[in-house]
Amino acid sequence: MSFIDKALEKAKTLHKKKTTADSPPEAEPIFPPITPVSPLGLGDPEVVPPEISYSITRTVAVDPEIMRRNRLIAGGGEVADAVAEGFKLLRTHILQRTKTENKNTLMITGPQPGEGKTLTAINLAISIAQEVNQTVLLVDADLRAPSVHRYFGLETQEGLVDYLTAGVPIRDLLIHPQGLAKLVVLPGGRPATNAAELINSPLMADLVQELKHYYPNRYVLFDLPPLLAFADSLAFAPLVDGIMVVVEACKTSREDIERCREMLQKFNLLGFVLNKAESVSRKYDYQDDNLRWKEKLWLFK
Repeated sequence: MSFIDKALEKAKTLHKKKTTADSPPEAEPIFPPITPVSPLGLGDPEVVPPEISYSITRTVAVDPEIMRRNRLIAGGGEVADAVAEGFKLLRTHILQRTKTENKNTLMITGPQPGEGKTLTAINLAISIAQEVNQTVLLVDADLRAPSVHRYFGLETQEGLVDYLTAGVPIRDLLIHPQGLAKLVVLPGGRPATNAAELINSPLMADLVQELKHYYPNRYVLFDLPPLLAFADSLAFAPLVDGIMVVVEACKTSREDIERCREMLQKFNLLGFVLNKAESVSRKYDYQDDNLRWKEKLWLFK
């Protein structure tokens, strides 16, 4: 080897070492690791559905009775089990329309306040999390009136608004309701007076993309304010893979439905969820404190 060849080889070696030394360390993910653990140590999800071990996410105790009173399907009992069947059907429709196309970020909204969007979002999240090998992150993005935490009987705490306004790490805000395997919740936090601006911020857009790609096999459900009442949902619509609009039987007007359809025509509207619809069978109708459970949910476009 000539002197020049040796010099070139040495320079190449030094450059390689310098490049390696100067390379920045891999950025630490802002989301906590979730480790699938096989109960039998086999690691075969087709034989043993994996359990989930949350090493950093806070696990919080939830009262099944509170969940039952708040009409969550995880509350248990004959009535909740009957309602859960309706959400299994809705879940099947949603998974069939999204899973094969890697569409895992979904927005749930409604035309007007009080039509059941938040409860539908929570119960759908619980139902999807009950699927084998499926995890769910439920994000309370209704920053005007965050309420997801209350359905689980939890006190107001820090949430998404604190990430957007104060830079609180996402990993410090996530909670795992005890007993609800494979479900993680990002609360909204305190109500924000500038909710529309926060939802429409670049930081929020970046967060949605990070949530989508960090765990590509996880569904991320966002509960947003009513579409016709505030600007938040329309501003958020371009960020997600699919949109569901919850409407209430005998309450939501045809005009509101058409307005929502027109506003969302440029986006992937998965359909309208008809909430509180009369069931063909009244076997599972249940009256408690003026709250009526219904067996059926309908998805239509």
